[in-house]
Amino acid sequence: MFESLSERLTQAARNVTGRGRLSDANIKDTLRQIRLALLEADVALPVVKTFIERIRERAVGEEVGKSLTPGQALVKIIHAELVVILGSDTVSLDLRAQPPVVIFLAGLQGAGKTTTAAKLARRLIEKDKKRVMLVSVDVHRPAAILQLQSLAGEVGATFCNSDASEKAEEIALRAMDESRRQHMDVLIVDTAGRLHIDDDMMAEAARVHASTKPHETLFVVDSMAGQDAVNSARAFNELLPLTGVILTKADGDAKGGAALSVRQVTGQPIRFVGVGEKTDALEVFHPDRMASRILGMGDVLSLVEEIEDKVNKDDAEKLAKKLKKGRGFDLSDLKTQLEQMMNMGGMAAILDKLPMPGNVNPAAIQEAGNEKQFRRQIAIINSMTPGERRFPKIINGSRKKRIATGAGMQIQDVNRLLKQHLQMAKMMKKMSKGGMKKMLRGMPGGMGPPGMR
Repeated sequence: MFESLSERLTQAARNVTGRGRLSDANIKDTLRQIRLALLEADVALPVVKTFIERIRERAVGEEVGKSLTPGQALVKIIHAELVVILGSDTVSLDLRAQPPVVIFLAGLQGAGKTTTAAKLARRLIEKDKKRVMLVSVDVHRPAAILQLQSLAGEVGATFCNSDASEKAEEIALRAMDESRRQHMDVLIVDTAGRLHIDDDMMAEAARVHASTKPHETLFVVDSMAGQDAVNSARAFNELLPLTGVILTKADGDAKGGAALSVRQVTGQPIRFVGVGEKTDALEVFHPDRMASRILGMGDVLSLVEEIEDKVNKDDAEKLAKKLKKGRGFDLSDLKTQLEQMMNMGGMAAILDKLPMPGNVNPAAIQEAGNEKQFRRQIAIINSMTPGERRFPKIINGSRKKRIATGAGMQIQDVNRLLKQHLQMAKMMKKMSKGGMKKMLRGMPGGMGPPGMR
């Protein structure tokens, strides 16, 4: 999400960063570029007008004029106003109520409500140690009920059965009784949707909401929906007392306008962002971090948190001890690293959170490290004998031919992998000798823990 918007805003920021003095023409040109970038990203016009006006007011004041680095001061203003539009503060779910706490998901068909219900359940079970029940009141689409039942089993949530012959509000009341009997902490209600807003759907949503009296009412919206997202957000906000928004499909080819518009239209915070199809692909929405990502500054904090969550600590410790003892980084270690990268969403997900210098083409790096490429590399390693993985230097021409045939690849693919392994082995060797400290010092802002800088 935000690829095009981020590129345009980063360029606008780069044009003024480092300037010793900013003229009215510089500021006017930068604001024009920002306005065009936002409109092309499908940000609602009233939101764009407010955003530009707030930046202009601050830019022509003393804040920029008296700064020793006016270009950087302007970028700081743009960042601050982006944070305001995105919601300023991170708002977590409020579960401080008599259990079962009811979470009500509303939105149009195709927005990803059912998958989001399962993702949310998994997060509450794994991170908050809650007992969660899922129920679908989508009596118009039996496949949605079956889908949620399957996903509930996958994430370890309890499922309350429902049938298309029942009334939606009756299902919801039965689910509440069932969740009380089974001493559930949270009940997530997945509601019906339509392709477009219609009176019947809205009336049904209102009845189910009235019968369950949810503690959290979350509007689930497709981040690729553009202006349709704004219209549906406005309609649901008028009907239901929304308490938050969940953006889905943020990993797709989205312009990102929905994120900047829906927050303003509903007046409610964005709570989570769906970043993939897997049930663990749900991230907490941090306005300040997202603003940094939009401006190409990266989001290293989220990356560190994701590494802590998804990287196998035992494997990491084993590798660290192995390297410390002077034993080399072999192909089995490379396979483990590739699997860890896939678990984190591949190179694209990682690069999205790293600050990108202006002369680096992220698309080229992402292409080299996409999931398909990782799978090909793992297949090649799987075709090797344990001895070949441990001692890559013994892999001669005939061995390469056998490995390539076994993996269904070409010899060039094997050569490419071996070259990549050699480069990583050299890097690991440097890191084991204290090179990590130098590398962290060289990152923007001298990132890394204080003891490592």
